[in-house]
This record gives sequence, structure tokens and C-alpha cells, in this order.
Amino acid sequence: MKERIQKKYVTIVNRHYPPNPGITGESAWDLAKYLIDNHDVEVRIVCIKKNDEGGGAIRKPVGKVYAIPTLYKGKHSVFKSVAGITDGLLLILTSLFVRKGKIICMTSPPLLPFWASLFYRLFRVKWFFWSMDLFPEAFAAAKKMEPHSWLYKIILNITYSYKPELLISLGPNQCKYILNHYKAKPEFVILPCGVFIEYAKDTTTPDWAKHDGKIIFGYCGNLGTPHSVEFLKSFIECMNPSRHHLVLALYGIHAQEILSFAKNKSSISIVPQVPRTLLHHIDVHLVSLLPEFNHTAVPSKGMSAICTGGTMLFCGTTDSDTWHLLKDASWLIDLKMDMKEQLEIFFASITHEVLAGYKSKSLPLANSLYDMQMQAYAKIYRCL
Repeated sequence: MKERIQKKYVTIVNRHYPPNPGITGESAWDLAKYLIDNHDVEVRIVCIKKNDEGGGAIRKPVGKVYAIPTLYKGKHSVFKSVAGITDGLLLILTSLFVRKGKIICMTSPPLLPFWASLFYRLFRVKWFFWSMDLFPEAFAAAKKMEPHSWLYKIILNITYSYKPELLISLGPNQCKYILNHYKAKPEFVILPCGVFIEYAKDTTTPDWAKHDGKIIFGYCGNLGTPHSVEFLKSFIECMNPSRHHLVLALYGIHAQEILSFAKNKSSISIVPQVPRTLLHHIDVHLVSLLPEFNHTAVPSKGMSAICTGGTMLFCGTTDSDTWHLLKDASWLIDLKMDMKEQLEIFFASITHEVLAGYKSKSLPLANSLYDMQMQAYAKIYRCL
């Protein structure tokens, strides 16, 4: 007689979920779809109702979605910050009422794991901690909180006070950082953010890619507090317009500064966005991460670069998970060394032949990252 497999359930909590745009919502969707399609898991999602924030593709939601309204939809920074904190509290409280099975708690909005540790401990909820951007650490890195203040220490201690059954971390260095906060270490798995191997390619060539003989560079995505404005400015100053072309598709708090700096400069295209279907036209993707954000934010732009057959020029430090995971098909501009000198050496050495060698490593690297993703999904399922 065939043994009956007991049905499993899980509840995922995060601010974003399709049709909301946002890479964290896409990641939750990917996991939910895997669990539903491969293991018939009943997936419930607790999220914030549709808004227009974030980047990423628009997808049809899977699973049973419980969407709650945000308390504030405006742009005022203080009100948005307060709403983010209260939205997190409401998401956790809602999850207590609608949950079925174990809960996977992500890290958006800020302090979501803080509320999870408080209330999941109170109700003895079995939960997994899926770490994306980390708070309150990111507040300290952005100089919005003093890391030696009593408030910061209280929030940090509570955030890591209730051990999850499983830690799902973006990379090995972030994982090690988080594990050090727990006296008794939880089980863990590494799940990089933004990995994919199948995507639609647009067969048309956009105007910004019609530059025969030139190497195409691109910065596509958020240019926020964790990223280096100096890197982009130095890159623009050092590039050779006769050999290189740069496409910029920027948003975020520093976007306008760079767009104004790049305006009217030769061999630079400024576009509203570059969809995933056109990313394969970019030879080298520019990615940066300031060292104070190494374990609190992991840019998904680097993953998109490798997974679409491109390469990455990374401005950061060697202890970043972005560099650790993607260095086989990437160049490094080390923030601990002279930036312009490194860029001059890079531009003097990069040729189409050198580029082809790096590009040849992208597909094997993308496949190994996909294998890592599938292994992580399988372990998450086993732990449910």
C-alpha cells in the first residue's frame, strides 16, 4: 500500500508580493511557486496591498494572499518611516490570525523580524528567518541611528532574541554575521537573491545598444544610500567614449545627482528602465556596495548581470557576499584602494577578447547559483 504523504503548510510574511513590484516579493513568489508546483504545499502570504514602490517584474500571485493596507501612501520620509514600522507590526499580528503551518518571516518593512521575535516568542510560533536587508543594522549604516545608543541595542537584542528553526540567508558572510547573534545556532541555508536561468530575450536591439565595436556598460536599478556615487562619477570620468558606451537606468535618492552629472556627456544613454528581456545587451554591469552595508544589503543587480550572460564590475570590498558569490565572472574595484587608479588599469586592460573570457564563465556560474537555489528550496521544504 502506497504511503500517504502528509500535506504541508507554510505562511510567508513580507511587505511586497506580486502584483507588487519588488525583488523581495519576486523571491517569495519563486519559493511559493516551487513549493506549490513540486510538493503541493499550501502557501499563505501576508503582505501589503498593491503599491508602486520597488523594481522588478509584475507577476500573477500564487498561493492564498492576505493583503492589508498600509497606514501611509505618501512620500514624506518621516511618515513613511513610521508607517513602515507600524506596517511591520500589523503584518506580524495578521500572520498570527491567518497562519497555517510554520511562518517564514522576511525583512521588509524594516523591523519586521523585531516584531516577529516579540510576538512569535509570546505565542510560541515556529518560524524561519529569511534575511534580506537587515534592520536595525541598515539604519546604523545609513547613520539614521547611533549603534551605541540604548535604543539601537534594545532593538538589536530583541530582533535576535527568539531563535528561528531555520535561517535563510543571502550569502555565507551575512549568514555568519547573523549566526553570531544567537547563543544556540539555528539550522541555516544559503539562498542568493535574484537568481534565474530562464527568461525571455527581446530579439530587437535597443538604440542604446547600437554601438558597433564598443563595450556596453550599464547601471540599471537603485542608486541609494548603500551604493557609491563616487564610483559612478569616477567611472564616467575614466571611460573612453570611443571604446565604451554606458547606459544608465537609475532611481533612488542619488539618481538625480548622477543623471545631472552624466547629462550631455558623450557615449552615455539615459533611459527610464532596462527590462530583464534586454539585459543581455549589456556586457559589463556596474554594481557597488559600501562596506558598512556588506552584511545588511546584498544587491540583486549582480545576480541579474551573471544570469543574463553578462559580467560585473563590482565596487566594494572582498568580504561582501556579492563579490564572494560572483567573483568568477567579475572585476573588483576595491574601496580600500585608490579608485581612479584601479579604474584606469581596468579600462587599459579590458578588450573584447578579455571580455569574452569573462563572459564564458557567466553561464556555468549562473547554473551553479541555480543549483544552490534548488538545494535551498529542497531544504526549506524538508524543514516545514
